Amino acid sequence: MIRFYFHPTPNPAKVALFLEEAELPYETIPVDTSKGEQHAAAFRAINPNGKVPAIVDTQGPGGKEVRVFDSTAILLYLAEKTGKFLGAPEERAELLSWLLFIASGLGPFSGQAVHFQFAAPEGLDYAVNRYRREAERHYQVLNDHLAGRSHIVGETYTIADMSVWGWLDRASRVRKGAEDPLAPFPHLKRLFETVDARPAVAAARAVGKDYDFKKTNDEETKRALFPSNYPSVA
Repeated sequence: MIRFYFHPTPNPAKVALFLEEAELPYETIPVDTSKGEQHAAAFRAINPNGKVPAIVDTQGPGGKEVRVFDSTAILLYLAEKTGKFLGAPEERAELLSWLLFIASGLGPFSGQAVHFQFAAPEGLDYAVNRYRREAERHYQVLNDHLAGRSHIVGETYTIADMSVWGWLDRASRVRKGAEDPLAPFPHLKRLFETVDARPAVAAARAVGKDYDFKKTNDEETKRALFPSNYPSVA
């Protein structure tokens, strides 16, 4: 059994998609990050970084319980555990390269673009421009790579496609104000629509829908989501 620590944001969505695609049995454990539940000692014992997603596999290697945190690590772990969505063995280097491109580039810059356009104080135009343009540059790199390709790695659906789907699903927030945010990146748009049409996506989108996550963006939420913006209490 997989215990899946979840909040409805892009990185947990990737893991939800894999779990549904692989038809792995799992238990969803909501972590309401707007309430600060990610900072609780019990959760920090699973992810010391205090972020979602995280999983606990009660039947890990050797039958022992193991924790895994960070969405890319989780995708790799589950793909290796099940032998699914890894691509061909000779494509391993390519798979790792694109997974880390998304993990270290497209994902973080997309997240910061959203933050500075929606959550940061007004007047930070340099930061808004910097992060949005870098997110768009990463979109373009992947769009160019996808010309003439059906998937990111080889010709089959892999965890690289799942990983980028999680963030492309928020393209309207990354490219705030764009009527069709993926239109300038037609190959990337095609990939997103291909993944988004898979039956498992509907199931992944339904994960956590029965839990009432906090939606109010008040002072508690800001302190919970952005604790480094506030001085530590001695």
